[in-house]
Amino acid sequence: MKRRSFLQVVGTAAGGLAVLRQGTVIAETAPAASLERVNGMPHRVLGRTGRKVSIIVFPGLALTQQGQEEGTRGLHRAFDAGINYFDVAPAYGNGDAEVKMGVGLQGLDRSKIFLACKTKKRDAQGAREELERSLQRLKTDYFDLYQLHHVVTVAEANQALAPGGALETILKAKEEGKVRHIGFSAHSTNGALAVMKGFNFDTVMFPLSFVDYFVRGFGKDVIDLAHQQGAAVVAIKPMSCGAWPEGATRTRQWWYRSAETKQEVESVLRFTLSLKGVVAGVPPSFLDLTDRAIEAARDFRELALSELNDLVKFAWECPPLFKREDEMAAIDRRHSDGANPYAHCHAEFV
Repeated sequence: MKRRSFLQVVGTAAGGLAVLRQGTVIAETAPAASLERVNGMPHRVLGRTGRKVSIIVFPGLALTQQGQEEGTRGLHRAFDAGINYFDVAPAYGNGDAEVKMGVGLQGLDRSKIFLACKTKKRDAQGAREELERSLQRLKTDYFDLYQLHHVVTVAEANQALAPGGALETILKAKEEGKVRHIGFSAHSTNGALAVMKGFNFDTVMFPLSFVDYFVRGFGKDVIDLAHQQGAAVVAIKPMSCGAWPEGATRTRQWWYRSAETKQEVESVLRFTLSLKGVVAGVPPSFLDLTDRAIEAARDFRELALSELNDLVKFAWECPPLFKREDEMAAIDRRHSDGANPYAHCHAEFV
């Protein structure tokens, strides 16, 4: 949608939020006060898994920036604050995050933890090797959720789903009791839609931030298909304020700007966590930002019209983080051999 058209829609004071709801963008959710809470943290049902999870996910990648002692404190602090959803992957620090999380979760009640891991391997043998190694590193005999990690191109989606592909291993592992639910994470609409059309996943991890959603409509097609398939959506980059503007001083060594202040964090999370089908969000991979996201989630409530209008105005001041989908399609065609065109960019990120 073009800027003028979108602003005309959301700028209608009496009907902006209602119009979005009628268009199934913003979910008609139960009042925040009615959400089940654990130590003050709202929990929601993760789609057809039936599991109740915290609306904030602990980002395992954050552990690569900490020593074991500080990482363990961060994990326990999150658990004590009502976080039960912990996400990690072997790509994070070449296994460093898995090792630290495996040590750090010791002493906590495993039955109260929803542990999610991933594989970037697209073949069955490679996926099996990563799965078994991850189980050992995380000191567990099963994953509550196991996911294809960082799907970008249609070619790699097809490879993972084909006979001899990674999904074959994951399905077998589910039969063995080593995996309970199956999901994926993706960073392009093309990749996400391709993998979703090939298999009905329990969960969909996808970048959803106010900037890319408003400016590019990035994420809407994925949300719509997830809704049709009954898959739960887990938002990554929910606190993103877009790419760093040219010449801007980077306050963090990170590839995108994050909401930082209490008001910003509350507002952007409120938007993303109010989108249709979105159950939870993964904060940027810093322990202090995770703590801020946890505090914001405790005060989670319905998005107000005034906040929505402010976010729209702010979005148009921010450079989008992700490429246009026609650009992504062109990249896909140039890399039909399955090579990942973004292998050199944020390869470790969620």
